[in-house]
Amino acid sequence: MIPWLTLPSLSALRAFSVFAETGSVTAAGRRLNVSHAAISQQIRALEARLSVPLVDRTPRGLVLTAEGRRLAAALDAGFGEIARVIEELGGETAGRPLKVTTTPSFAAGWLMPRLADFRARHPDIDLVIEALSEPRRIGPGDADLAIRYGSGEWPGLDAELLVPSPIVVVASPALIGDRRIDSIADVADLPWMQELGTNEATELLERFGISRATAGMTSLPGNLMADAVRDGQGVAFTARVFVTADIAAGRLIPLFQIGENDGYFLVTRPGVQRPAVRAFIAWARRQTRGPTGSPTGSPTGGPAQKISPI
Repeated sequence: MIPWLTLPSLSALRAFSVFAETGSVTAAGRRLNVSHAAISQQIRALEARLSVPLVDRTPRGLVLTAEGRRLAAALDAGFGEIARVIEELGGETAGRPLKVTTTPSFAAGWLMPRLADFRARHPDIDLVIEALSEPRRIGPGDADLAIRYGSGEWPGLDAELLVPSPIVVVASPALIGDRRIDSIADVADLPWMQELGTNEATELLERFGISRATAGMTSLPGNLMADAVRDGQGVAFTARVFVTADIAAGRLIPLFQIGENDGYFLVTRPGVQRPAVRAFIAWARRQTRGPTGSPTGSPTGGPAQKISPI
């Protein structure tokens, strides 16, 4: 028997769950078609009901506490399972297209050049490729699987390393010239670029006490950023797998390297996957395995100065 009378408001739980997923009261409000103030009010009501702080209110926004992360993981699993069962009962799974969500950089640099092979092997599977910088929900009614960059730790989700790749800070030889570079501060006066929808480059500068790039920060889609950095328009912060050939050819210089154990992961919900998802995962594994079955495609190229992972 489910103790419904002891549960907090389901609308408050849903609002908190969406906030934890998006990381923003504004984004959560858009998702649920309510104001950001309504999301904040629901979170406060939930904290009052539980007598536990679920978020820390910092100058940069709301950050989940340990208790908040624990509740978010439970809600994500619970709402996801409810949606999965409802979808199965409604018989909507079989003919639904396979939806894969990933970043624009990964879609352009890794997935699209290989996708013709998947189409040839699985012409019966309809595909939707959602290339967005911000993470999307994984589960029934949303994405079937994601390919995300990180260390493989996403609470409530299964993650399998697909493409190992640290992050590298790169620039063209023409931009760097003969300047000596011993620290991030030595390139802080140059224009910087980061992928649209992310804050990695900004946060890297802040970590070293640099409030902003002197010449400014430009955020743009990953494929445009790659062209711009080759043209010498700025210093870029990107996964090394996308610039390995440029480094080897001397078109780009690796300045700093971060996150030795990070990479792109296949991310799914726990449990039995439908056949289309299993087919895509098996295909993706084949793209990154050599004849011995071991991973291939690890980053290579020139040396880089190393910084501890952020």
